[in-house]
Amino acid sequence: MANKYVMAGVMGWPVAHSRSPLIHNHWIQHYGLQGSYGLFAVQPARLEDAIRGLRALGLAGCNVTIPHKVQAMQWMDVVDPLALRMGAINTVVVTPEGALHGYNNDGFGFIQSLRDAQSDWRADRGPITVLGAGGAARAVVLSLLDQGATEIRLINRTRARAQAMADEFGAGVQVLDWSERHEALDGIALMVNTTNQGMHGEPNLDIRLDHLPRTALVCDAIYIPLETPLLREARLRGNNTVNGLGMLLNQARPAFNAWFGVMPEVTPALRQAILATL
Repeated sequence: MANKYVMAGVMGWPVAHSRSPLIHNHWIQHYGLQGSYGLFAVQPARLEDAIRGLRALGLAGCNVTIPHKVQAMQWMDVVDPLALRMGAINTVVVTPEGALHGYNNDGFGFIQSLRDAQSDWRADRGPITVLGAGGAARAVVLSLLDQGATEIRLINRTRARAQAMADEFGAGVQVLDWSERHEALDGIALMVNTTNQGMHGEPNLDIRLDHLPRTALVCDAIYIPLETPLLREARLRGNNTVNGLGMLLNQARPAFNAWFGVMPEVTPALRQAILATL
């Protein structure tokens, strides 16, 4: 592979805001590889053409981001069992034979970001509260269950969406009403926000932290801004916090490894390069 030029990229609509090219091109340079990673703005109506075109263009694969994560699955030759359970893919790998394999590395990225923040982190340390019931919540809840979480309190503005997820994922997930969100922090070991509330340009997450134990880890899947109002308030109370940057950086590692044959490290230099763009 040393002398082979390898190309990959990310498909989304819109996609200009994606930090993935910065991450992957940083690693290509860092490891002295021949290759590049680009942005592909693909309209939903053209997604099938774009996915099928990966082979013809000789790409090693691509990432898929919003709004393509669910739709792209239908054109895979093989979907990884974990991605099937998550109901979405974020990575396509073109095999040497030309088959398209779909994976979802979001859960890997999330769990690794918790371990980076707290090396002795364990999923079975106590109850976990998760806010939101979209794609990110699915990846978070499934990966927590796989890591041994026994009690996940799932809360979403539209209860039916959370209920559907709980019915699918089993007894470890219990659904609470949005009105119960403040009390749902009682005695927990981990809190995760997967909603867009607190993101740049969105309203702040409306939740009181008075029931939250100071020993709990507080995680926000958002990385713009790096410290959401939720994380700031938690930090000032003395809680350990994790932003969405670690999840973003770590989910990229298995994809890079699949395409370029090197499992890359998340270094301070890479974090700085990303921080400079936020």
